[in-house]
Amino acid sequence: MASEFFSVGGSKLAITITPGDSGVLTVVVDGEKIFDKAGGDGHPNLDRVKELKAIVKDRAARL
Repeated sequence: MASEFFSVGGSKLAITITPGDSGVLTVVVDGEKIFDKAGGDGHPNLDRVKELKAIVKDRAARL
């Protein structure tokens, strides 16, 4: 998942992927949380990863 995000966001965006205890996983792009497994987003399946990648790509295109 990380390589997918960094391939489209590159050095243009601040991307943070934070794994934690008990299955916690958050993804933050330029200070905005776009995914939080513990917050009800569940496990990121392939479709969800594609959606998140599209968000990252859109944010990078705006810069």
